[in-house]
Amino acid sequence: MSMGDHRVSDAVDLSKAKKDYSAFDAQLTHSALNFRMFVRLLGWLKPYKVTLLVSVIFILISAAISVLVPVMVGRVVIDRILLPTPMSDDVADYGMGALVTGVSNGIGLSMLMAAVVCYAGLVLGSAICMYIHRLTLSQSTLQALRDLRIDLFRKLETKPASFYDHVSVGRVMTRLTNDISNLVELLTGFGQLAGEFVPFFLALFLMYSIDPELTMVMLVIIPIVSVVVYVYRRIVGDTYRNMRNSVSNMNQYMQESLVGMEVVQLSGREAQNDTHYGERNKQNRMWQFRAANIEVVYNAFNMNLASVAIAALIWVGGGQVMEEEITLGSMVLFIQLITMMISPVVAVSGQFNTLFRAMASGERIFQAIDWDESTKEPKHPVPLPESVHGELEFRHLNFGYYHGEPVLKDVSFKVNAGEKLAVVGPTGSGKSTLIRLLARFYDFDDDMVFLDGVDVNRIASADLRARIGIVLQDFHIFSGTVIDNVTLNNPMISRERAIEAARTVNAHRYIENLQNGYDTILSERGQNLSQGQRQLLAFARVLAFDPEILVLDEATANIDTATELIIQEALRRIMENRTSVVIAHRLQTIQDCDRVLVLHHGEVREYGTHQELLDRKGIYYTLHELQFQDSRAL
Repeated sequence: MSMGDHRVSDAVDLSKAKKDYSAFDAQLTHSALNFRMFVRLLGWLKPYKVTLLVSVIFILISAAISVLVPVMVGRVVIDRILLPTPMSDDVADYGMGALVTGVSNGIGLSMLMAAVVCYAGLVLGSAICMYIHRLTLSQSTLQALRDLRIDLFRKLETKPASFYDHVSVGRVMTRLTNDISNLVELLTGFGQLAGEFVPFFLALFLMYSIDPELTMVMLVIIPIVSVVVYVYRRIVGDTYRNMRNSVSNMNQYMQESLVGMEVVQLSGREAQNDTHYGERNKQNRMWQFRAANIEVVYNAFNMNLASVAIAALIWVGGGQVMEEEITLGSMVLFIQLITMMISPVVAVSGQFNTLFRAMASGERIFQAIDWDESTKEPKHPVPLPESVHGELEFRHLNFGYYHGEPVLKDVSFKVNAGEKLAVVGPTGSGKSTLIRLLARFYDFDDDMVFLDGVDVNRIASADLRARIGIVLQDFHIFSGTVIDNVTLNNPMISRERAIEAARTVNAHRYIENLQNGYDTILSERGQNLSQGQRQLLAFARVLAFDPEILVLDEATANIDTATELIIQEALRRIMENRTSVVIAHRLQTIQDCDRVLVLHHGEVREYGTHQELLDRKGIYYTLHELQFQDSRAL
């Protein structure tokens, strides 16, 4: 196998290894409870552990107070104030009796009124502590998920072009929006469950101290609940997974339709798109409705669980009261405690819905963060000087996006510093691919593309791209002002420098005529500018960054002839003393270039000056004749 063939094989194998992008959604376990993932999620809470500690302290205080409230009612109000019995002195009241007596003697109130005051104080104190707990919990949770969202966005920014060639933006957006929101519910829900389960264990302790036998009878409900929860988990797991996938499908289709709305309206596809979106929406509604049905049955079981337990307690405990085995206050306290004990069980059932949604969302988020695909960066990058000469060389470049489908085959040519090279060829010949590889948007083998004699794979991609200014046919406008779109908020580019760049490319006049000049807010995708105005803005942006290498990829393809004449002189000034690569179908725009490279089916077919290629009467001559025969006929 030759060296060139070996390189083709390596490039193809690399592309093949990353081809199965369906795994971006498919390879998910959708576990109902993934402890490893949950522990990993807690890592984002570490910076806010002080706030979390405050939250834990206040939930413990609130839980302790909330358990003392029924003690006040059963032990003090009923057994010692309203219906005192000889047994009343033998039951523990955990200091509540002494508290009521102290308030009564200190303020001069009756024992009953003092009990009311103490009861109100306990309820208010528990509510305040619970409020602080939830406030600090929400604060730390939202801060942690803010950091997670930023980390996820930062990861998505580093994904190479090949990733976004295959993965829908709508699916990526779902992870940044819906899935992050579900994690907010997860962490907040777990915090609230902690607030429920602390009273659960305190209530269980008090119940056991009152009547161990009766407590064991009540604990029979635990295995029943466990079985029901297990069945519920098995049934609802697939439902929530399918529901999340249906949401992604809706978001993907909506994003594609809205971005391409002009095409939709021009082709009259509104009704067809409405039908397709309706089908996806119907699918989502089906899974939502199925989940709702399961939840209704499950919640009905949980809501009636306390009633069944209380009925059993009255049946067994009422007989003990009549036999004077326990006091009436103890049984009332027992009823309140059983409600307090069952409440977390019901809360858990409610959190299962959130749990299933959030675990699926968490897996999707961490899958995006862990997706192992990025532009290859050198371990020890070669530093570029403050100013590069701009000499470009391609040596036996082979590249293909997919296995068995090479786009560029053994491409070799050189552009001297300061030269202007035109690249022409039929559609699909690989012209734009050359530019993408020069900017390192895709990985390829070493020793194929060089800048000033240095392999570009040995240069940090950010450093390399800072030296290359690319003007594409489809210029992207960001939300913000005109000046923001020229400088891209780069602090190194002053307003004066940006305005001078706009003046150089003849964009200053139309910008000044806008409502607020350079501070005019541009609409989405710059729809309040004409195509030609947007393209002039693109030239101003590149010139403001002052790169040593200029690339024009069909940069004037969508500009009318009058506008093109306006910027031709500006382009000559921009390209002066810069290495320039001009890709164009309109050959009249490249006649001033030093050399012309003709690509055909990914191969270099012709290379030379404009006149040399015309004299050769090959592919370039044919393209030239086809474009200019109409003008000669006129």
